[in-house]
Amino acid sequence: MFGLHRTGYVLVGAASFAMLSFGAVQVIWQMATSLYQTGWSGATWGWISLLIFLFGLYGMAIGAASTPFTTLLVDITDEEERSKIVGIDWAMLLSGTIAGAITIGVLLKKLEVLPIFKTVKSQGANIQAADFLSLVEALKGTLNPLYIVMPLIVVGMAIVATWGIERRYSRYQQRMLSSGVSAETVGFGQAWSILTANRQTSYFFSFLIAMSVGLFLQDPILEPFGGDIFGLAPGATALLNAFWGSGTVIGILLAGFLISPRIGKRQTAKLGCQGVVISLVLVIATALTGNAKLLQFVLLLFGLASGVTTTGAITLMLDLTAVETAGTFIGAWGLAQALARGCSTLFGGVLLDLGKLVFGKNLLFAYGTVFGLQAVAMLVAIQLLGRVNVQEFQSSAKDTIAAVIANDA
Repeated sequence: MFGLHRTGYVLVGAASFAMLSFGAVQVIWQMATSLYQTGWSGATWGWISLLIFLFGLYGMAIGAASTPFTTLLVDITDEEERSKIVGIDWAMLLSGTIAGAITIGVLLKKLEVLPIFKTVKSQGANIQAADFLSLVEALKGTLNPLYIVMPLIVVGMAIVATWGIERRYSRYQQRMLSSGVSAETVGFGQAWSILTANRQTSYFFSFLIAMSVGLFLQDPILEPFGGDIFGLAPGATALLNAFWGSGTVIGILLAGFLISPRIGKRQTAKLGCQGVVISLVLVIATALTGNAKLLQFVLLLFGLASGVTTTGAITLMLDLTAVETAGTFIGAWGLAQALARGCSTLFGGVLLDLGKLVFGKNLLFAYGTVFGLQAVAMLVAIQLLGRVNVQEFQSSAKDTIAAVIANDA
């Protein structure tokens, strides 16, 4: 695309998800208005269906941008450089997450002082339609400018981040020539054959799924956890992600520049996984105290362990990638993470609801069940990680590529 293997997809994907984010928010306003004006009517379900469709497209756009971008990291680095570049890359990504969490927290605090917000809050479940629609208008006035300015900033940053990088620094063509394979030789069918012929692929795919569940099962319940167990206000619960994100950034940089170069990528991932298990146990223990400050500190530790895990896993992932089929391999690893994170978001909420049904008013047990199962998933990830062998993968991949190319010839 545009004469480049990676950059064109990154920019088109970034522009697409920027526009879709704004469009999805506008559909949410229409859906909310329809719900309170006509109830669960055909019009309301129409807006809901459109929102689902837009979120599907949004996910595709994210994948279209992120998979080629990660592949570009493989193209421009050697094995010994990757822990550092992954550290910088993910630190920037998480910094954006933190900035987003802080921005949302500030906006929510601004909304809390509005008279209409106080009116709606006092009505609880018996909210009047007129008051709700007034709140929607207040939200639109606050959030619509954000969803215009931020997407423009994001697209601008994507252009700056990739400008001239592939043409100047990519070693993709050089590596393809040295391997005796042309880019046109390896299509999707051949890439899929290479991907599925290696048993290390299935080990690492399974590890990524278990690790992602161990990291993200708490995603949909962390803010409700802060509200239900610690009595935090909406703005304060939004900032919980900032503590987790800050710890993750520190962990990523520490792992990328200090830990991974010393003990290796697999050991780094294992150390991080062990830290996540300990942190989750501490989260459950903190809930017994009801101390919000202690929760923030523990989430910082959880983020630190998550950052070490992420760096170890991502750098290991880049090593478990055949140069000739880098895009397909990165796509497969991205698929494993996306499946796991999507399922984690779904089942984290489902498990919490089931816990509430089983334990009734004892919310601590309901939340503790989710965090406990998350720790179990991370223990499974540690066991799977023990089977991953980069040397075996690389040796097998070379033989498989040679066999596939010879077979086609």
